Amino acid sequence: MNLEKFLQHLNSGKEVVANSEEHKYMSYLADEAMKLSHKLNHKYNPPKVVCELFFKLIGKPVDYTFKLFPPFYTDCGKNITVGKNVFINSCCHFQDQGGIVIGDNVLIGHNVVIATLNHNQNPEKRASILPKSVKIGNNVWIGSNAVILGGVEIQDGAIIAAGAVVAKNVLKNTVVGGVPAKVIKEIEV
Repeated sequence: MNLEKFLQHLNSGKEVVANSEEHKYMSYLADEAMKLSHKLNHKYNPPKVVCELFFKLIGKPVDYTFKLFPPFYTDCGKNITVGKNVFINSCCHFQDQGGIVIGDNVLIGHNVVIATLNHNQNPEKRASILPKSVKIGNNVWIGSNAVILGGVEIQDGAIIAAGAVVAKNVLKNTVVGGVPAKVIKEIEV
């Protein structure tokens, strides 16, 4: 198993069967992510070093406009794509195996959780994992303590209220909030 084959499997939405080759590789990547996260989170790093560590964590370059306030947590890292002028505030948790794509000019508040994995509902297969991506458009603002679940697309200009649990797609230029998140209002532009 290699990273490319692993990501192809996950990005196709295929189930990751417990104890399969993909499942074992997922554990390997989690261990690597924990090592890099420890370097990122457990001492002061200047902004340039934070970007370099995040680059290593996700395995692809980030734009010089990227800003992250540690601590930051992920159990993979390799399936995150970040646009330009993105700000991620402290204590965010990205479970990215299913894929997280973040557009340009995105603000992500404190303690946001983005979860792209679910488990099989059949109790006999519960340890198997079902990946679904999260796509965040341009100019999106996600408030503190929001939870974004797998399979969700947040369109351009949307606002996710603090504490919202987003289980369905969010339309362009709308504000959603609550548990589960519902449209609060449309944004006039």
